[in-house]
Amino acid sequence: MSMTVAKSKHDVRAVRAIGIGAQLKSIRMRNKLTLKEAGNLTDLAPSTLSKIENEQISPTFTVMQKLATGLNIELPQLFTKPTVAQAAGRRDVTLKDKGNYHLTSTYEHELLSTQFSHKKMMPYKCRVHARSFDDFGEWVRHSGEEYMLVLEGEVQLLTEFYEPVNLVEGDSVYYDAMMGHLVISMSEDDAQILWVTTK
Repeated sequence: MSMTVAKSKHDVRAVRAIGIGAQLKSIRMRNKLTLKEAGNLTDLAPSTLSKIENEQISPTFTVMQKLATGLNIELPQLFTKPTVAQAAGRRDVTLKDKGNYHLTSTYEHELLSTQFSHKKMMPYKCRVHARSFDDFGEWVRHSGEEYMLVLEGEVQLLTEFYEPVNLVEGDSVYYDAMMGHLVISMSEDDAQILWVTTK
């Protein structure tokens, strides 16, 4: 499945959306979980899990966080099969525009450094499609801490306990990801940010 993404009104490209259905089912079956049992662990309806596994719907970032937390896995494992544990001294190079893409109605995530199955940070670039809180409908919150750096354009960071703050290219922020938060683009074109999330 592919989607057309507009970086700007003059730069439109097709991006292949990566499906996580087969990997999610593999993880569930490996743990000998029924859809109902997996639903209880992830706080998601069994019917929702079934639709994700069968690539009938594309999960939001919040749903992916619930899957990772409930199934006790790292989020990138939903996109890539776990690799065999390696000795210390590992490295993982991601070339420009060669990350794993995941598209939602609010964000276009490019997951970086996905070859390691056990790591303490999850880096990813994100092109922000959302323009208001209503595009989300609810706060995004998940375990860990988060660092965000604006790469292009202007964004507004909305958080549960602070006044909204506008950030432009080069600005950054670090915050507790358990606090409700979300990011919207204030630019005419979609803004781009770098996110680094800890477990």
